[in-house]
Amino acid sequence: MTLIKSISGIRGTIGGHVGDTLNPLDIVKFTSAYAAWIRRTTTVKSNTIVVGRDARISGEMVKNVVCGTLMGMGFDVVNIGLASTPTTELAVTMEGACGGIIITASHNPRMWNALKLLNEKGEFLNQEEGNEVLRLAEEEAFEYADVEHLGHYREDQTYDQKHIDLVKNLKLVDVEAIRKAHFRVAIDTVNSVGGIILPRLLEQLGVKQVTGLFTEPTGDFGHNPEPLEKNLGDIKALMQKGGHDLAFVVDPDVDRLAMFCEDGTMYGEEYTLVTVADYILQHTPGNTVSNLSSTRALRDVTRMRGGEYSAAAVGEVNVVAKMKETRAVIGGEGNGGVIYPEAHYGRDALVGIALVLTYLARTGKKMSELRATYPSYFMAKNRIDLTPETDVDAILEKVKDMYKDEEVNDIDGVKIDFPDKWVHLRKSNTEPIIRVYSEATTQAEAEEIGQKIMDVVYSLA
Repeated sequence: MTLIKSISGIRGTIGGHVGDTLNPLDIVKFTSAYAAWIRRTTTVKSNTIVVGRDARISGEMVKNVVCGTLMGMGFDVVNIGLASTPTTELAVTMEGACGGIIITASHNPRMWNALKLLNEKGEFLNQEEGNEVLRLAEEEAFEYADVEHLGHYREDQTYDQKHIDLVKNLKLVDVEAIRKAHFRVAIDTVNSVGGIILPRLLEQLGVKQVTGLFTEPTGDFGHNPEPLEKNLGDIKALMQKGGHDLAFVVDPDVDRLAMFCEDGTMYGEEYTLVTVADYILQHTPGNTVSNLSSTRALRDVTRMRGGEYSAAAVGEVNVVAKMKETRAVIGGEGNGGVIYPEAHYGRDALVGIALVLTYLARTGKKMSELRATYPSYFMAKNRIDLTPETDVDAILEKVKDMYKDEEVNDIDGVKIDFPDKWVHLRKSNTEPIIRVYSEATTQAEAEEIGQKIMDVVYSLA
């Protein structure tokens, strides 16, 4: 059983002993610390905190504990119920709230849940802010409201539609073109909140034929919820039968978007952002951002369209910060996370779906034809297991020095950019391992360069 406390929130498996798992007592303490931090730092006059959750089996229990604790801290709670992560982010600003808590463990298996914390902008806390919440929780530096100042509670089920309306009204979303294209779309929403909002979105975008797999939001996931090809055999088989133009797959909280072509081949989740960025850049010239472990194809497309590409440290909050710094018009992460500032600064599968459908409709291309227009890269993902005594930072410094003649980025571990490939070594925050991502123009080359750098690390360890 596991409980992980980090700057992004608290997550763990349900059940077990206090301090070891995600249980009511730890949820109360962490929620109280967050509420105390909001009370000290918010710049808005609102006394409201928004709470939304994915469809996990434990979600009802966790929601009740969170909402009750916030009321006990004197905050008014708006519970938006079963809602995607981007919907909850938008609800914070639409509600004029001073913060928000998303109850979701994203792509983790069914026994996990988590609290993800939002500021008054509906964005995730940065490292300094997250560390302060952790400190407050550790010291139990919070005070509950007396009976005269307890918070109030209400439910609001309107935010799914408000989210859909925002997406439909984006300038680069062409509902009429989508309607005229008569798309036949399949979806896999892994028995979570995507099964509620995606059919409504697609219907309102004018998609007349939608075939759904695992759409009932029971939280009893029909397969491993991470949207990787090895977990998506059912929708792949459906697409191989023919009769659909494309398929969309989301994770349980609907911030990651994977896609399939009409012939059943996976589009490649790294290319979700590449495709959306290509479309955006044709109409809104500007800069792009992704994290260091994302495909080089975004850099290639950005330069082709006359913009500048920047890399950020891994983590959505870091990507958002770099996007604001460089005034990027589009950004995100290679795991299928699209961040489009015209909508909001958060990964949003609904935004990605609407923009991809518009691009397809306007070009008249098949999904496979669109994918073929982009540089083709292949990625390998490995890990190096080390002992707790290993000085990982010292090893990474030595690797960096060995490859100082190459283009090296050290904002998050060490990334070595060769002319036709790259390798990114990054220390895990939770266990004694180094994650090794590598990319090249063939899978064999990606594996080869990754293994070469891993051998170097082993020789230094």
